[in-house]
Amino acid sequence: MTTAPQPVDQPEPLWRPGPDRVATAQVTRFHARAAAHHGAPAPVPGDPVASYAALHRWSVAEPETFWQAVTEWCDVRFTTPYERVLADAAMPGARWFPGATLNYAEHALRTAEDPARADEPALLHVDETHDPRPVTWAELRRQVGSLAAELRRLGVRPGDRVSGYLPNVPQAVVALLATAAVGGVWTSCAPDFGARSVLDRFQQVEPVVLFTVDGYHYGGKRHERADVVAALRAELPTLRAVVHIPLLGTPAPEGTLEWDALTGADTEPVFEQLPFDHPLWVLYSSGTTGLPKAIVQSQGGILVEHLKQLSLHCDLGPGDRFFWYTSTGWMMWNFLVSGLLVGATVVLYDGSPGHPTTDAQWRVAERTGTTLFGTSAAYVMACRKAGVHPGRDLDLSRVRCVATTGSPLPPDGFRWIHDEVSEDMWIASVSGGTDVCSCFAGAVPTLPVYIGELQAPCLGTDLQAWDAHGKPVVDEVGELVVTNPMPSMPIHFWNDPDGHRYRESYFEMFPGVWRHGDWITLTSRGTVVIHGRSDSTLNRQGVRMGSADIYEAVERLPEIRESLVIGVERPDGGYWMPLFVHLAPGARLDDELLDRIKSTIRRQLSPRHVPDEVIEVPAIPHTLTGKRIEVPVKRLLQGTPLEEAVNPGSVDDAELLGFYERLARERG
Repeated sequence: MTTAPQPVDQPEPLWRPGPDRVATAQVTRFHARAAAHHGAPAPVPGDPVASYAALHRWSVAEPETFWQAVTEWCDVRFTTPYERVLADAAMPGARWFPGATLNYAEHALRTAEDPARADEPALLHVDETHDPRPVTWAELRRQVGSLAAELRRLGVRPGDRVSGYLPNVPQAVVALLATAAVGGVWTSCAPDFGARSVLDRFQQVEPVVLFTVDGYHYGGKRHERADVVAALRAELPTLRAVVHIPLLGTPAPEGTLEWDALTGADTEPVFEQLPFDHPLWVLYSSGTTGLPKAIVQSQGGILVEHLKQLSLHCDLGPGDRFFWYTSTGWMMWNFLVSGLLVGATVVLYDGSPGHPTTDAQWRVAERTGTTLFGTSAAYVMACRKAGVHPGRDLDLSRVRCVATTGSPLPPDGFRWIHDEVSEDMWIASVSGGTDVCSCFAGAVPTLPVYIGELQAPCLGTDLQAWDAHGKPVVDEVGELVVTNPMPSMPIHFWNDPDGHRYRESYFEMFPGVWRHGDWITLTSRGTVVIHGRSDSTLNRQGVRMGSADIYEAVERLPEIRESLVIGVERPDGGYWMPLFVHLAPGARLDDELLDRIKSTIRRQLSPRHVPDEVIEVPAIPHTLTGKRIEVPVKRLLQGTPLEEAVNPGSVDDAELLGFYERLARERG
């Protein structure tokens, strides 16, 4: 099997940071300190690209020294000192900072200890009115202290699970931090999840406390959730308490506790000092083909990984305002909350990404003075298609970085941000995963930005592209692998006592090496290109192509709202590759559009990857966190029964799947 080689050229960057920006970046200052005190190679004067490459090589060659340097740079408070940084580097099973004790929530609330900053906003809460409401550092600390004391009174002890059925509101942040303060294990779902989806997750971990809202507002409408909450209470027998948060103003149901009563005291928080690898939270995989994996990450692992990402890669610190459009059912919410660790103000937006108009997120950035604006590639492309002009129409002068994730940002997305937001804009397309609650590659404030590429692998992450034989490749498509442990890798999956499911998920193909399941190219310039999931790769006549490449080309056409391409291996050895298209309003899939779709793929990508059929569909199915569902649709098209191919509770609109099941029956 061969791969489609990527052209080796030297394009001009879309953007370069100026000398002042390079000089003042935290990663530049960290590098100088690491060179002076920890044996890192000296920065290369006047060459930030060579400097970062040298720093990265050192960070993966000397992981113990690198992570010691990070904890010192970020002033991590170890209540009990660690015996060594990395006691066992095997994957899975690496043991970080054994002997150390600390608390994530204590670090998240450190800024409140500074009298000069106690009355500054820690959180800015924005709903669809776009009117920011602040929660100060002092008030956040007080509420966490009050709630943590009440959780202890309810009998919550270290290791107990505490769950939230909550939107992206300040109460969710308070509940997470109070849970972490007492050593509980936090887990959350967004209130647009139905009861079955929530129970598929929460029943696995058996929570003792549930924080819940009565409903939420989205798209200008009121969405009541009393029935779902009643179902959760009935089906979660381990619950000792349910806390009612009346976002819609309804009274607390019988047998529940009221939020205001639990957070009203003026109580100094008490932070349980916990082992470095004590569980912090449980995140969930999409669960499209079975029960979601319950992924457990540690207090210390998340703390040091997020401090590294937010300070050195995102260049965030006091004075910054950190926005990312997310929900509590996606790992980016947990990452966003960690902005508190570096003293940034976290902007919480609870609402539709495009209400009342497509430019809603940019308007939130303007109203809140956002400095790092995080969104999805899909939102950027929607703004492009809608003809939005945020740089012309809004004051975005404080925004210095536009970051995207969720899917690869297409080249046209880079160009649109450059042309329509600001020509002097750091564009950070980042890629990682729920599995590590962090990034493998993405933002580096001192490096140039090339169209369609992520800037570099992250520090401390030995990111490589491997061929099928486990050989590293450059300027070719390969499997995304990580060959050394990261602190935020899961400590285990819940209810996986022998670790079988964990090993099967990441270490089956290459034992001892993390295989993530994405196709990537590492370029000879040190940048990274993401091509999509390797388990849904298109393989025509031995030439592999990521589905993301097809979407990027096809969705440039104004008539195509969204698309889904599937490569189906037939029992007779044949290969069927249909392209499903969701058309824009008023568009028709006539012969002229059909010809343009096929000629676009033939001209821009490969004649081999012109679809066998183009089929119009009413909509494209997604996971609950917005990713296109490819593998379950492929299984349906191969004849797998719906109940075996996909977990309907993991899909945003399960009724859409019936179309693909019927199509498979018709085609035999």
